[in-house]
Amino acid sequence: MKIITRNVLILSMVSFFTDIASEMLYPVMPVYLRSIGFSIVLIGVLEGVAEATAGLSKGYFGNLSDSISKRLPFVQTGYALSAVSKPMLALFTYPFWVFLSRTLDRLGKGIRTGARDALLSDETAARYKGQVFGFHRSMDTLGAVIGPLIALVYLAIHPGHYKILFLVAFLPGFLSISITFFIREKRKAIISRPNKTGFLDFLGYWKNSPVTYRKLTFALLAFTLFNSSDVFLLLKIKDNGFNDVTVIGIYIFYNLIYAIFSYPLGILADKIGMKKVFIGGLVLFVIVYAGMALNKSEPVFFVLFLLYGIYAAATEGVSKAWITNICQKKDTATAIGTYTALQSLCALLSSSLTGVIWYAYGAKTALIITAAGALLIIPYLYLMKTSYQRNEI
Repeated sequence: MKIITRNVLILSMVSFFTDIASEMLYPVMPVYLRSIGFSIVLIGVLEGVAEATAGLSKGYFGNLSDSISKRLPFVQTGYALSAVSKPMLALFTYPFWVFLSRTLDRLGKGIRTGARDALLSDETAARYKGQVFGFHRSMDTLGAVIGPLIALVYLAIHPGHYKILFLVAFLPGFLSISITFFIREKRKAIISRPNKTGFLDFLGYWKNSPVTYRKLTFALLAFTLFNSSDVFLLLKIKDNGFNDVTVIGIYIFYNLIYAIFSYPLGILADKIGMKKVFIGGLVLFVIVYAGMALNKSEPVFFVLFLLYGIYAAATEGVSKAWITNICQKKDTATAIGTYTALQSLCALLSSSLTGVIWYAYGAKTALIITAAGALLIIPYLYLMKTSYQRNEI
């Protein structure tokens, strides 16, 4: 059986180019926002609102995708909106316009996520989901290596001049849109599931979902409540006196580790179980945040971000593969959408509260609280029993 199919490869390339565009901007975003007058609290609220918008739309459009038995239109529209949002930030610096641009980018992510992950899930059997989602995540994150590299080279030549990057980021975004037209949707893999498609009707899936799905999602959401935006880790490095080049360099290193480990850890998750790999990732997360709170040494920051990259590789793709193995095939986009919708609402609270705690009590306190909260999730997941829906393609 071919595991990395044509559609898996194309979807991975689409994500690769999209992440080049997005991650070209991500490490400079907090610095740019500060340069135009955004406070740390406002940055936290901006990130939270943007992610909440993405989350709610993920739930709605995931449910809609399952209801009308279509995936591709959502994938194409979502990637198009994200591409268009990039040059918008170069036009004006008004807070409302920045919020609009960032929200449009996240809305695009919300429209495509459930349908895209359902397409990936439909391409393989349950026993290979970790490998498929790991490969996609690896390619996605490889784009997150190249994007910041472009930013690094540009800022080394033109320090402090950020706006041109927002224009350049449109080019890989346009490539990602073009590639989506090579995807071939397998309609026979999609089972029609007529359902209400109001904006919040996807929440009805929660009470009708498998018990195992609710247990797992509860744990993942509890973790999200303590896991604030990565922007705060970048700001911690910046606040320790490191320049833009060093901040972006560490971020590139993190993404490189993330990309390298995603595929092999996905394969490992298929072999030894999703739960074991995910818990291992959480242990690394706790170590990283506790270390970030106490450390001031540049070499140690690189070690911490190495561990942080392995954590991300052990949790991001694995969690989605885990969910698709639990839910029924006809509910895949809704299951992913419902989880990510609730996850983004938790991210809104987490990022906003972290910003407030950081402002009131300092970075050390904010990061220690994050580490302590994540530590509480580990025993719950360890004791949780899970079962899979072994639906073969």
